[in-house]
Amino acid sequence: MNRARKPETQYPLMSPTAFAAYGGGAVGYVRAMRSEDVASLYPQAPPLIPGLTVFVLHAADGTPLSITDSFDEIVRAADSHALETMSVH
Repeated sequence: MNRARKPETQYPLMSPTAFAAYGGGAVGYVRAMRSEDVASLYPQAPPLIPGLTVFVLHAADGTPLSITDSFDEIVRAADSHALETMSVH
């Protein structure tokens, strides 16, 4: 039996501007990173102890809103900003 493969659906990539508009202040994302990398990406962040995994909450437009070493705390921060969150890998 020879079955034809279904073509995979291709979705267009969203530009950062389109993603920010899509979020409309209601969507944010959580990014996990090493504490050593925070200063280079977010110069306004306070100094952090090296060797930690930290979580950064961003608005859909990429604006950092909160940083902590606890995933539970970052979820609470998202709730306080009334944001639906998604993780970025």
